[in-house]
Amino acid sequence: MAKIIAVCNAKGGVGKTTTSVNLSAYLAALGKKVLLVDFDPQANAGSHLGVGPSKTEKSIYHGMLGLVPHKELILNSEIPNLHLIPSAPHLAGALVELVNMDGREFFLRDFLNNLRHEYDYILIDLSPSLSLLTINALTASDEIIIPVQAEYYSLEGLGQLLEAIEMVNKNLKQNLRVAGALLTMYDKREHLSREVAKNLRKYFPHYVFETEIPRNVALAEAPSFGKPIMLYRPDSPGAVAYRKLAQEILSREPFLMFRHDTFTSEDFGNFNLSL
Repeated sequence: MAKIIAVCNAKGGVGKTTTSVNLSAYLAALGKKVLLVDFDPQANAGSHLGVGPSKTEKSIYHGMLGLVPHKELILNSEIPNLHLIPSAPHLAGALVELVNMDGREFFLRDFLNNLRHEYDYILIDLSPSLSLLTINALTASDEIIIPVQAEYYSLEGLGQLLEAIEMVNKNLKQNLRVAGALLTMYDKREHLSREVAKNLRKYFPHYVFETEIPRNVALAEAPSFGKPIMLYRPDSPGAVAYRKLAQEILSREPFLMFRHDTFTSEDFGNFNLSL
């Protein structure tokens, strides 16, 4: 039975798709059967694996609305054990179509429940918003990974996201857990990066991954070649970091099985960066 993980942050440009694609690739390389669900109308995760919107006739949109069975949507990747359900721009139309439907928050959950027994992990790549699509992804997930760019403004809005998770759990009777915050585009030579990391580890009321994803040219280049970093530049610092992240996630599984989350912290949000 798959563990379903949403990769989410309402702020754009923090490395959500980069993390979704490369974490999926390394989990697969470490022997897990993985499904990556591109749930962003911009369809960047699919493009990162060489499946652009122009090549996509059927997408997650058709699956969650019950228009086609899931077996018609699942695509192979260049990496054994890694499959993809692509997205396309028409997914944005689901925001309008779902509004007046009963159980509109649970369409993605119901779809993924039909296939989660086939995988060890299902990762969901989300758009930078807190829309009805985001709520669908959160109700479908067991855990959430929050990429946080090592810049001050990335810290703002994290409290809002945690409140949204708490509301989903309370009002929709879910048990979504925060797997952790992940520092991305980190440069240990920069004072700001170090200060953001220090404040995140001090005040964030959940786990912060020990792995830090560095600012790395190869990570930025890989999507243009339609390849995850492990196929584009497996020797790069970015590749080493994402492999380490996958290993860290696997090593934490026993702990996560028995964890009870607390979502609030009176100090969270009181970031004070001395620049």
